[in-house]
Amino acid sequence: MDFSAFMDGVFSFAQNHISIIIVLGLGFLFFMYRKPKLFFSILFFVLFLAGLFYTIATVGSLGAEHKKGLICQEEEQYDSNR
Repeated sequence: MDFSAFMDGVFSFAQNHISIIIVLGLGFLFFMYRKPKLFFSILFFVLFLAGLFYTIATVGSLGAEHKKGLICQEEEQYDSNR
């Protein structure tokens, strides 16, 4: 999965569901004001999960590209042996 495609999906959701984004923003502001330790704990946890997701998506796409390349090489070898 391409990171830019993921971000396009996030922005599309935000534009189509503005009320949900406003409620989430107000909730984050409430937590930041009332319980900053909890807010930053949740923020860093979400950032960690986003980084983990990005790493897994990148590694997975590299593996898929490598596999596709191997399949193409095998087909070329098969065709040249005919």
